[in-house]
Amino acid sequence: MEVDVFNRTQTTDKIISATAYNFTIGLTLCWGFAINWLMVTNISPESIAAINPWIFFIGYFASCFFGLYLFSRSNNPLVSFIGYNFVVVPFGLIINLVVSQYDEALVSEAIRITGLVTIGMMCLGSLFPAFFQKIVGALTIALLLVIVVELIEVFVFGVHHGILDWIVVLIFCGYIGYDWGRANQIPKTLDNAIDSAAALYMDIINLFLRILRILGRK
Repeated sequence: MEVDVFNRTQTTDKIISATAYNFTIGLTLCWGFAINWLMVTNISPESIAAINPWIFFIGYFASCFFGLYLFSRSNNPLVSFIGYNFVVVPFGLIINLVVSQYDEALVSEAIRITGLVTIGMMCLGSLFPAFFQKIVGALTIALLLVIVVELIEVFVFGVHHGILDWIVVLIFCGYIGYDWGRANQIPKTLDNAIDSAAALYMDIINLFLRILRILGRK
């Protein structure tokens, strides 16, 4: 998903090496995934499901948007990292509810596939950044259309077509390639590394949830 960090072309912050920059992105992603894993293993899905739906969703979106605002607007790595965690925690609650519906073997397979696809798209994003930059507009329009269609299907017709999950997988594959390519075109600072990881985290988690749903139907 595109955030303000990718529009940064100049900086007065300290530039770090490409190795340190990419290592920071990877470490920040691993932190988010570790927090999610701890939440899944230590918080019962029943306790989350018991929360009033309106309170849950208002809190979820409030936390995500606040976190997004912090890491996309701040040039301070610590503030950006705090914002990142405001996104990771509500995502972890959703992940907990979703994975509780599937057996561990299926979840592990979804994690493996998501990891392989992510690495592949990052490689493509590094090789063809201009291509992903050209298609990002189409990706955004397609994602908005899918969201609208899904909402209508679920709340009006009470159905869900599996083809939509495949479409969303393709969309977030595109976003991963785009965000990774853009992450390596902006100044390599510690703050930009954390912000880039936050954007990639949201892409990867959305990809994982859709892959899990596809595998679950099989």
